[in-house]
Amino acid sequence: MPIFSAPDGTRLAFRDSGDGAPVVCLPGGPTDSGYLGNLGGLSGHRRLIGLDPRGTGGSAIPEDTTSYRCDRLVDDVEALRAHLGLERVDLLAHCAGANTAVQYVTRYPERVGRLVLVTPSTRAVGITITTRTRRGTARLRRDEPWYPAAFTALEAVFAGEAGDGDEEAIAPFFHGRWDDAARELQAASRPDNDEAVGLFGSDGAFDPEATRAGLAAHRGPVLLLAGEFDLNSPPASTAEFAGLFPSAELVVQPGAGHYPWLDDADRFVATAAAFLG
Repeated sequence: MPIFSAPDGTRLAFRDSGDGAPVVCLPGGPTDSGYLGNLGGLSGHRRLIGLDPRGTGGSAIPEDTTSYRCDRLVDDVEALRAHLGLERVDLLAHCAGANTAVQYVTRYPERVGRLVLVTPSTRAVGITITTRTRRGTARLRRDEPWYPAAFTALEAVFAGEAGDGDEEAIAPFFHGRWDDAARELQAASRPDNDEAVGLFGSDGAFDPEATRAGLAAHRGPVLLLAGEFDLNSPPASTAEFAGLFPSAELVVQPGAGHYPWLDDADRFVATAAAFLG
Protein backbone atom coordinates (compact mmCIF):
# COMPACT_ATOMS: atom_id res chain seq x y z
CA MET A 1 0.00 0.00 0.00
CA PRO A 2 1.27 3.54 -0.75
CA ILE A 3 2.43 5.44 2.34
CA PHE A 4 2.75 9.14 3.16
CA SER A 5 3.45 11.19 6.28
CA ALA A 6 0.88 13.11 8.29
CA PRO A 7 1.90 16.52 9.68
CA ASP A 8 2.82 14.93 13.02
CA GLY A 9 4.96 12.29 11.31
CA THR A 10 2.47 9.41 11.58
CA ARG A 11 2.79 7.13 8.57
CA LEU A 12 -0.54 6.79 6.80
CA ALA A 13 -1.61 4.38 4.08
CA PHE A 14 -4.11 4.56 1.25
CA ARG A 15 -5.62 2.14 -1.25
CA ASP A 16 -5.39 3.09 -4.91
CA SER A 17 -7.64 1.53 -7.56
CA GLY A 18 -9.27 2.40 -10.83
CA ASP A 19 -8.59 4.90 -13.58
CA GLY A 20 -9.37 8.51 -14.25
CA ALA A 21 -9.23 11.60 -12.10
CA PRO A 22 -8.75 10.75 -8.40
CA VAL A 23 -11.45 10.82 -5.76
CA VAL A 24 -10.29 10.65 -2.15
CA CYS A 25 -12.59 8.28 -0.24
CA LEU A 26 -13.03 8.59 3.53
CA PRO A 27 -14.44 5.48 5.24
CA GLY A 28 -16.72 5.33 8.24
CA GLY A 29 -15.93 3.70 11.54
CA PRO A 30 -13.28 4.92 11.95
CA THR A 31 -12.04 1.78 10.26
CA ASP A 32 -9.80 0.98 7.34
CA SER A 33 -11.07 1.77 3.89
CA GLY A 34 -10.92 -1.81 2.62
CA TYR A 35 -14.66 -2.40 3.07
CA LEU A 36 -15.40 0.26 0.44
CA GLY A 37 -13.90 -2.03 -2.19
CA ASN A 38 -14.40 -0.55 -5.63
CA LEU A 39 -17.67 1.07 -4.53
CA GLY A 40 -19.80 -1.15 -6.72
CA GLY A 41 -17.70 -0.48 -9.81
CA LEU A 42 -17.18 3.28 -9.43
CA SER A 43 -13.48 2.54 -9.97
CA GLY A 44 -14.38 1.98 -13.62
CA HIS A 45 -15.10 5.71 -13.86
CA ARG A 46 -12.70 7.36 -11.41
CA ARG A 47 -9.48 6.52 -9.59
CA LEU A 48 -10.44 5.76 -5.97
CA ILE A 49 -7.98 6.77 -3.24
CA GLY A 50 -9.19 5.13 -0.01
CA LEU A 51 -7.51 6.64 3.05
CA ASP A 52 -6.96 4.33 6.02
CA PRO A 53 -7.47 6.59 9.06
CA ARG A 54 -4.61 6.59 11.55
CA GLY A 55 -4.53 3.45 13.65
CA THR A 56 -6.52 1.40 11.10
CA GLY A 57 -5.60 -0.83 8.18
CA GLY A 58 -2.13 -0.01 6.86
CA SER A 59 -1.85 3.27 8.79
CA ALA A 60 0.32 3.48 11.90
CA ILE A 61 -0.88 4.03 15.45
CA PRO A 62 0.05 7.62 16.34
CA GLU A 63 2.26 8.47 19.30
CA ASP A 64 -0.37 10.97 20.43
CA THR A 65 -3.61 9.02 20.48
CA THR A 66 -5.66 12.18 21.09
CA SER A 67 -5.06 12.72 17.36
CA TYR A 68 -7.76 10.12 16.73
CA ARG A 69 -10.22 12.98 17.33
CA CYS A 70 -12.27 13.79 14.24
CA ASP A 71 -11.15 17.41 13.89
CA ARG A 72 -7.51 16.28 14.12
CA LEU A 73 -8.03 13.91 11.17
CA VAL A 74 -8.78 16.82 8.84
CA ASP A 75 -5.11 17.63 8.39
CA ASP A 76 -4.43 14.02 7.41
CA VAL A 77 -6.75 14.55 4.43
CA GLU A 78 -4.93 17.76 3.55
CA ALA A 79 -1.58 15.95 3.75
CA LEU A 80 -2.92 13.28 1.38
CA ARG A 81 -4.07 15.95 -1.08
CA ALA A 82 -0.60 17.50 -1.05
CA HIS A 83 1.03 14.08 -1.42
CA LEU A 84 -1.10 13.39 -4.50
CA GLY A 85 -0.10 16.76 -5.97
CA LEU A 86 -3.70 17.90 -6.40
CA GLU A 87 -4.62 21.56 -6.45
CA ARG A 88 -8.18 20.62 -5.51
CA VAL A 89 -9.58 17.29 -4.39
CA ASP A 90 -12.88 15.58 -5.04
CA LEU A 91 -14.06 13.90 -1.83
CA LEU A 92 -16.37 10.96 -1.25
CA ALA A 93 -17.15 10.12 2.37
CA HIS A 94 -19.21 7.32 3.88
CA CYS A 95 -20.94 7.37 7.27
CA ALA A 96 -18.59 8.75 9.98
CA GLY A 97 -16.16 9.86 7.29
CA ALA A 98 -18.65 12.60 6.44
CA ASN A 99 -17.80 14.27 9.76
CA THR A 100 -14.18 14.59 8.67
CA ALA A 101 -15.15 15.63 5.14
CA VAL A 102 -17.37 18.53 6.15
CA GLN A 103 -14.78 19.82 8.60
CA TYR A 104 -12.26 19.65 5.75
CA VAL A 105 -14.65 21.73 3.62
CA THR A 106 -14.84 24.29 6.40
CA ARG A 107 -11.08 24.46 7.00
CA TYR A 108 -9.87 24.16 3.41
CA PRO A 109 -12.74 25.38 1.20
CA GLU A 110 -10.43 26.38 -1.65
CA ARG A 111 -9.08 22.81 -1.84
CA VAL A 112 -12.45 21.08 -2.39
CA GLY A 113 -13.82 20.21 -5.80
CA ARG A 114 -16.85 17.93 -5.78
CA LEU A 115 -18.19 16.50 -2.53
CA VAL A 116 -20.18 13.27 -2.20
CA LEU A 117 -21.59 12.25 1.20
CA VAL A 118 -22.91 8.69 1.20
CA THR A 119 -25.34 7.78 4.01
CA PRO A 120 -23.57 10.38 6.17
CA SER A 121 -23.27 10.64 9.92
CA THR A 122 -24.53 14.03 11.11
CA ARG A 123 -22.56 14.51 14.35
CA ALA A 124 -20.28 17.26 13.00
CA VAL A 125 -23.26 19.42 12.05
CA GLY A 126 -25.31 18.78 15.18
CA ILE A 127 -28.30 17.07 13.56
CA THR A 128 -29.97 14.75 16.05
CA ILE A 129 -31.66 11.64 14.70
CA THR A 130 -34.54 10.78 16.99
CA THR A 131 -35.56 7.33 18.13
CA ARG A 132 -38.93 7.99 16.54
CA THR A 133 -37.29 8.55 13.15
CA ARG A 134 -35.16 5.42 13.45
CA ARG A 135 -38.12 3.34 14.62
CA GLY A 136 -40.22 4.55 11.70
CA THR A 137 -37.44 3.64 9.28
CA ALA A 138 -37.11 0.21 10.87
CA ARG A 139 -40.83 -0.47 10.48
CA LEU A 140 -40.52 -0.17 6.72
CA ARG A 141 -38.98 -3.65 6.92
CA ARG A 142 -41.84 -5.27 8.85
CA ASP A 143 -42.53 -7.82 6.11
CA GLU A 144 -38.98 -9.20 6.16
CA PRO A 145 -38.60 -12.67 7.76
CA TRP A 146 -35.86 -11.52 10.13
CA TYR A 147 -37.85 -8.49 11.31
CA PRO A 148 -39.52 -9.71 14.55
CA ALA A 149 -36.29 -10.75 16.27
CA ALA A 150 -34.39 -7.75 14.91
CA PHE A 151 -37.06 -5.26 16.01
CA THR A 152 -37.16 -6.73 19.52
CA ALA A 153 -33.39 -6.30 19.73
CA LEU A 154 -33.69 -2.77 18.37
CA GLU A 155 -36.16 -1.76 21.07
CA ALA A 156 -33.69 -3.07 23.67
CA VAL A 157 -30.98 -0.90 22.12
CA PHE A 158 -33.27 2.13 22.16
CA ALA A 159 -34.04 1.51 25.84
CA GLY A 160 -30.35 1.25 26.71
CA GLU A 161 -30.85 -2.38 27.70
CA ALA A 162 -29.04 -4.14 24.87
CA GLY A 163 -27.86 -7.60 25.79
CA ASP A 164 -25.41 -10.01 24.26
CA GLY A 165 -26.21 -10.46 20.62
CA ASP A 166 -28.61 -7.53 20.25
CA GLU A 167 -26.14 -5.42 18.26
CA GLU A 168 -25.65 -8.32 15.87
CA ALA A 169 -29.38 -8.98 15.69
CA ILE A 170 -30.14 -5.49 14.34
CA ALA A 171 -27.56 -5.74 11.52
CA PRO A 172 -30.18 -6.54 8.84
CA PHE A 173 -31.65 -3.05 9.29
CA PHE A 174 -28.49 -1.58 7.72
CA HIS A 175 -28.83 -3.45 4.42
CA GLY A 176 -31.33 -3.41 1.61
CA ARG A 177 -31.26 -7.20 1.61
CA TRP A 178 -29.87 -9.53 4.25
CA ASP A 179 -27.85 -12.11 2.33
CA ASP A 180 -24.33 -13.53 2.38
CA ALA A 181 -22.85 -10.48 0.65
CA ALA A 182 -24.45 -8.19 3.24
CA ARG A 183 -23.15 -10.34 6.10
CA GLU A 184 -19.65 -10.22 4.64
CA LEU A 185 -19.71 -6.44 4.26
CA GLN A 186 -21.15 -5.99 7.75
CA ALA A 187 -18.20 -7.91 9.18
CA ALA A 188 -15.62 -6.16 6.98
CA SER A 189 -16.80 -2.68 7.99
CA ARG A 190 -16.63 -3.35 11.73
CA PRO A 191 -13.93 -1.19 13.43
CA ASP A 192 -11.16 -3.08 15.19
CA ASN A 193 -9.44 -0.18 16.97
CA ASP A 194 -11.64 0.57 19.99
CA GLU A 195 -9.46 3.45 21.12
CA ALA A 196 -9.76 5.18 17.75
CA VAL A 197 -13.53 4.75 17.85
CA GLY A 198 -13.79 6.03 21.42
CA LEU A 199 -11.70 9.14 20.81
CA PHE A 200 -13.12 10.01 17.38
CA GLY A 201 -16.00 11.99 18.91
CA SER A 202 -14.32 13.04 22.18
CA ASP A 203 -14.58 16.56 23.62
CA GLY A 204 -13.62 19.19 21.06
CA ALA A 205 -14.07 16.91 18.05
CA PHE A 206 -17.06 18.83 16.71
CA ASP A 207 -18.05 22.49 16.47
CA PRO A 208 -21.44 22.29 14.75
CA GLU A 209 -22.01 26.05 14.63
CA ALA A 210 -18.69 26.73 12.90
CA THR A 211 -19.11 23.78 10.55
CA ARG A 212 -22.61 24.84 9.57
CA ALA A 213 -21.30 28.35 8.82
CA GLY A 214 -18.59 26.87 6.62
CA LEU A 215 -21.06 24.72 4.71
CA ALA A 216 -23.44 27.67 4.24
CA ALA A 217 -20.60 29.49 2.48
CA HIS A 218 -19.57 26.53 0.32
CA ARG A 219 -20.31 27.06 -3.37
CA GLY A 220 -18.95 23.80 -4.81
CA PRO A 221 -21.07 20.91 -6.16
CA VAL A 222 -22.42 18.63 -3.42
CA LEU A 223 -24.28 15.31 -3.57
CA LEU A 224 -25.83 13.58 -0.57
CA LEU A 225 -26.95 10.01 -1.14
CA ALA A 226 -29.30 8.30 1.30
CA GLY A 227 -30.65 4.76 1.41
CA GLU A 228 -34.41 4.38 1.65
CA PHE A 229 -34.11 1.82 4.46
CA ASP A 230 -30.99 3.12 6.21
CA LEU A 231 -31.48 2.96 9.97
CA ASN A 232 -28.16 4.70 10.65
CA SER A 233 -28.64 7.71 8.36
CA PRO A 234 -32.35 7.91 7.53
CA PRO A 235 -33.41 9.92 4.48
CA ALA A 236 -35.05 12.60 6.63
CA SER A 237 -31.81 13.41 8.46
CA THR A 238 -29.83 13.32 5.23
CA ALA A 239 -32.31 15.76 3.69
CA GLU A 240 -31.82 18.08 6.66
CA PHE A 241 -28.06 17.78 6.16
CA ALA A 242 -28.42 18.69 2.48
CA GLY A 243 -30.28 21.83 3.51
CA LEU A 244 -27.14 23.17 5.22
CA PHE A 245 -25.51 23.78 1.83
CA PRO A 246 -26.53 26.66 -0.47
CA SER A 247 -27.18 24.15 -3.24
CA ALA A 248 -26.87 20.40 -2.76
CA GLU A 249 -28.37 17.50 -4.66
CA LEU A 250 -30.15 14.87 -2.54
CA VAL A 251 -30.73 11.39 -3.92
CA VAL A 252 -32.58 8.68 -1.99
CA GLN A 253 -31.73 5.28 -3.44
CA PRO A 254 -34.80 3.00 -3.38
CA GLY A 255 -34.42 -0.29 -1.55
CA ALA A 256 -30.98 0.59 -0.20
CA GLY A 257 -29.61 0.59 3.30
CA HIS A 258 -26.39 2.00 4.72
CA TYR A 259 -24.23 0.53 1.93
CA PRO A 260 -26.03 1.51 -1.30
CA TRP A 261 -23.17 0.40 -3.56
CA LEU A 262 -23.88 -3.18 -2.44
CA ASP A 263 -27.66 -3.05 -2.56
CA ASP A 264 -27.83 -1.81 -6.15
CA ALA A 265 -24.38 -1.25 -7.60
CA ASP A 266 -25.61 -0.13 -11.01
CA ARG A 267 -27.90 2.54 -9.60
CA PHE A 268 -25.27 3.75 -7.12
CA VAL A 269 -22.53 3.97 -9.74
CA ALA A 270 -24.79 5.71 -12.23
CA THR A 271 -25.67 8.35 -9.65
CA ALA A 272 -22.15 8.89 -8.32
CA ALA A 273 -20.41 8.76 -11.70
CA ALA A 274 -22.84 11.22 -13.28
CA PHE A 275 -22.23 13.67 -10.44
CA LEU A 276 -18.45 13.24 -10.33
CA GLY A 277 -18.17 13.50 -14.09
